[in-house]
Amino acid sequence: MRRTAYFDNAATTFPKPEEVYQFMDTFYRECGVNVGRGQHKLATKAAALVAETRKLLLALNHSPSKVVIFTPSATEALNLILRSLICKASLNIYMSPFEHNAVTRIVNYATQTYKLGVRTLAFDKATYKYNMEQIKHQFAESKPDVVIISHASNVCGVIAPIVEICAQSKKYDAVNVIDMCQTMGLIDTDLNNDAIDYAVFAAHKNLYGPLGLGGFIMNFDARPEPLVYGGTGIDSANPFLPDVLPDRYEVGSPNIQAISGLNASLKWIHRVGINAIYEKECEHHRQLIDLLSKYSNIRIVSPHDRTLGIGVVSAVFDGYSSDNIGQVLSERDIAVRSGLHCAPAAHRFLGTFPSGSVRFSVGYFNTEDDFDRLREALDYIYENS
Repeated sequence: MRRTAYFDNAATTFPKPEEVYQFMDTFYRECGVNVGRGQHKLATKAAALVAETRKLLLALNHSPSKVVIFTPSATEALNLILRSLICKASLNIYMSPFEHNAVTRIVNYATQTYKLGVRTLAFDKATYKYNMEQIKHQFAESKPDVVIISHASNVCGVIAPIVEICAQSKKYDAVNVIDMCQTMGLIDTDLNNDAIDYAVFAAHKNLYGPLGLGGFIMNFDARPEPLVYGGTGIDSANPFLPDVLPDRYEVGSPNIQAISGLNASLKWIHRVGINAIYEKECEHHRQLIDLLSKYSNIRIVSPHDRTLGIGVVSAVFDGYSSDNIGQVLSERDIAVRSGLHCAPAAHRFLGTFPSGSVRFSVGYFNTEDDFDRLREALDYIYENS
């Protein structure tokens, strides 16, 4: 079977490091048991793996004093956080222009019940940069209560200056929520910062782990309302959820196989080095921008300066819909994402709504053969346009 030239790493990185596959298989065969539901050796071993994985995540993000909460997905993590934070009227909520439906649909749902002031953080579309002076003015004019920022856009890849924005909003005691699904494991970020209240992650993206696992890193003194109620494996006689972290937010049986995969991928990131992984993606990002820029029938809807974004590049093709191009590439065993990428607000802001764009996203494991095959396909599209 012909290998797929994979340029859809923003959806999920693929392939994973070989040790992820091997460890998931071995651990699940040898210790695929429940956590916190027994005193036997296998349960103890599974619990130790989960605890170690939390420590690895905190070490990766330089935040040993914070706590990791695991959820079945980043979407559930965002629901848990935001539905707790925005459950009252008259709040001022600021969001980046690039939020995913996992954020915007929660906010839109809340506006049906509560009167909320929803504002967009100032951004210069000409330079692909956040306007910090204008953001300071926005905050002074309307005090922020909750600020939600995608660290990097899943549509155009632009990176937000989260440290600077959160420092400004904290002057008004805002709660800051950072969606790091596209950046955790790729951009070395110091979360040992009280201005960043919540940092959400998805194991299957740049953490190079499996699907079925997400979560967030938060301060120990944060106490959002639980989203789901049920058994935790501790304090079973208590008719209410225990107030112990992280158990309060991790009801039900954890996905031990996915956690084992994340454990292996975090050790791989540590071994290779997050900065080395970032540099390799930067090189692939440069190759992608250089290649797409050669074609007059392609308009890039992402910063050309790779220092402003990660390796996620949207493009529009003259005379063809994004879905048409996606199909042509798929027929040549090239994987991309076409359409709105679950982020219609970003496409409205960038002027690519409703047809969306063709999104190319690189990863650590892209090869020269991938780029050669993409070049051949783009030549074919250009010659037949």
